Amino acid sequence: MHELGIILSLADTLKETARENHVSGIVSVTLGIGEVSGVVPEYLTDCWQYFRKKDPLFAGADLKIETLPAVTFCRSCHGTYETVRYGRACPLCGSEDTFLLKGTELIIHEIEAVSEEGD
Repeated sequence: MHELGIILSLADTLKETARENHVSGIVSVTLGIGEVSGVVPEYLTDCWQYFRKKDPLFAGADLKIETLPAVTFCRSCHGTYETVRYGRACPLCGSEDTFLLKGTELIIHEIEAVSEEGD
């Protein structure tokens, strides 16, 4: 389960960001997860539920997940299409000379926080 490792890395990033920006608490974190990233959102949420209880900076913080669509590019016709729906073969021309443009990402979209000054 690499989701726990992702949460630990996320926690390190959040701690560093909090320190740099004088943040006293995290209210929520929104992640964008590519639909072919291999990350299981339910496992990630379970790990977050466990981990957030271990650090006061994250206590009560929500984890929000947005699914980012996978998109494939066809070298033959220069079209793009939905990877999950059509797979490797281009639905526009039938070519298998394709490559994944996006859909493997795991990015922090937003951090909602409380500053040390109370803002």
